[in-house]
Amino acid sequence: MKKVKFDYEVGEITYKVVGDRHLTLYTFEPPFETTHRPAILFFNGGSFKKDPKLPSQFQHQARYFSTLGMLAICVDYRNGADEGFIPPQAISDVQSAVRYVRKNANELGVDPNKIIVCGSSAGGYITVSSIMFTDLDDEQESDQDVDHVPNHFIVFSADMDGVDIMRRRYPELVDQATAFSPLHHIKKCLPDTLWICGTGDDLYEQNKRFVDEMNQAGNRIEFKTYEGMEHGFFNYGKHENIYFERTKDDIEAYLRRRNLI
Repeated sequence: MKKVKFDYEVGEITYKVVGDRHLTLYTFEPPFETTHRPAILFFNGGSFKKDPKLPSQFQHQARYFSTLGMLAICVDYRNGADEGFIPPQAISDVQSAVRYVRKNANELGVDPNKIIVCGSSAGGYITVSSIMFTDLDDEQESDQDVDHVPNHFIVFSADMDGVDIMRRRYPELVDQATAFSPLHHIKKCLPDTLWICGTGDDLYEQNKRFVDEMNQAGNRIEFKTYEGMEHGFFNYGKHENIYFERTKDDIEAYLRRRNLI
């Protein structure tokens, strides 16, 4: 794992140890004292590549939401740079991170009933899967009695076809991929969700179909689209930050509508 560099001062908390890998929560504290505050956990995309993106992808969003009184966290999880990595490991890490924050809510100054998870691309796939598939926990997970499902959920365009992901990146898992493919398990299971996607994204039609079918199954997903925008259009530094700002405002408005901030 490369050293993660941030443009801001961050705290570091180990939430899980796997072998010699210490998985870290990079925390952004509000600039003023708060208690029983919401926590928002960001899971970056681009994590299945051998040279993956790092948790700092969402540092600018995290910094902003911390200024609103939230504990904002960029989550380090196992990825393509880890020897022997397979996606179910990352799915398990999402469950562990949420459990850690909820279990240690008092120490962190967090309201355990106001935990928000935000995932993008591969980070969106593992976060959705962490909620849909409860049998992917690591065997050594000691906090099974702590709920791993966030109270609210935000997704930036993510491939929901686990079979397609495994066929492209992990062909040795294709035979079992249906078991952790959200597109193949439509059911009522997600918390209240905001889903953001550009209509120019290669995954747009699939995301729209998934959201439509999940809503028909009884989920509550608000689907926010951006005309013509490509995959990752919201990232800091792209499009002169126009869509970084707009999607940041979308998230803030969503959190305010839900009385979370």
